[in-house]
Amino acid sequence: MSEVRSSEVLSDVTRAEYCVIACAEAWRDNGEVLASPMGAVPSVGARLARLTFAPDLLLTDGEAMLVGPDGTVEGWLPYRQHLAMVTGGRRHVMMGASQIDRFGNQNISCIGDWERPARQLLGVRGAPVNTLNNPVSYWVPRHSTRVFVEKVDMICGVGYDSAAAAGPTVSRYHSIPRVVSNIGVFDFATPDRSMRLASLHPGVTVEEVREATGFELTVPEEVPYTRGPTGEELELIREVLDPQGLRNREVRS
Repeated sequence: MSEVRSSEVLSDVTRAEYCVIACAEAWRDNGEVLASPMGAVPSVGARLARLTFAPDLLLTDGEAMLVGPDGTVEGWLPYRQHLAMVTGGRRHVMMGASQIDRFGNQNISCIGDWERPARQLLGVRGAPVNTLNNPVSYWVPRHSTRVFVEKVDMICGVGYDSAAAAGPTVSRYHSIPRVVSNIGVFDFATPDRSMRLASLHPGVTVEEVREATGFELTVPEEVPYTRGPTGEELELIREVLDPQGLRNREVRS
């Protein structure tokens, strides 16, 4: 791989590529777990993690096979084994969120009153089981007050306050490592497990993040920038993992 100097990386890296790195970092130090990314940017991120700092990560084709970063079949993953990995906490999902609140409650089901919603979405799907059994991170390609809300209209993915209220049988394996959006990275490393701004993507200010968020974020005195890709990572993203540039359709610079 060719070397890219840091000055070249900082001036050349797109917002989408910072998002890929932020998503990839979600699986750092996870070990031999099944990565279940949903969306173009998280998918590129998971495969990048596998090729670089997370070689034990397992990838699936979404059906019945374990695959390598290039799609080469590496093994068989029957549905019963997939479910065993879910219930045993051996999977880390990165899902989307139509709404998410300060404690990580996520909604992908409906907007408005559940009995008569203004808009019907995907439905609850596997969100509750995911959040109660294995780590779940979230990816939001368009950060806005419509997504980052004070209170979700319906709880699909369980947040920290809901898990705590339900008791230890729910909270025991509950974990939301990070939320990645097109403007920053967020976690719940606060005393009350409310959302915290962990890093800004270069070119974004704290004020812009606050304006785009519908609740009060915890913001440290010093907020770092999301790390950029190394020369090797940038070459892998552009030439091996996503030469068609799907990442740039999901996140526009």
